[in-house]
Amino acid sequence: NDFWRIMGQIFYGDPLALYDSEKKEFDLSEIKVLLRREGIAMSDTGHKVRRLRDNASDKFLEIVEPVNLHGLLEDMPGCSVVATTGEKAASVVAGITDTVVPKTGEYVDTIYKPLNRSLRIWRMPSTSRAYPLPLLEKAAMYQRLFA
Repeated sequence: NDFWRIMGQIFYGDPLALYDSEKKEFDLSEIKVLLRREGIAMSDTGHKVRRLRDNASDKFLEIVEPVNLHGLLEDMPGCSVVATTGEKAASVVAGITDTVVPKTGEYVDTIYKPLNRSLRIWRMPSTSRAYPLPLLEKAAMYQRLFA
């Protein structure tokens, strides 16, 4: 998955900025520094899920219970942007917020009625390496989100 490479490219100009080459893994402490500094919170869109096949594809993922987006937004009163990565996550959030699923790299603006709050909901490309888009092109799309 290229997510942390994309974040490294956007925030440090280096896709390996969050990677510890000696340990051959991403540096969790540096990731936490980045997330706190930039005010980024992360969550899965599925609270309870079932894999229908033994692979990592979201195509074969059943969302048994979606994330409690309402609760998350209540706990983060300053949050006005929600971003999803991939089609499955975008459709889950669209269902919760009663919005359309945006095109990849685009967003919809809405009023989340239960909290009477403006939200901008982005659908970002999948960060999976199986998604056929070069890392720098994915990073450019994500850069628009953070602009």
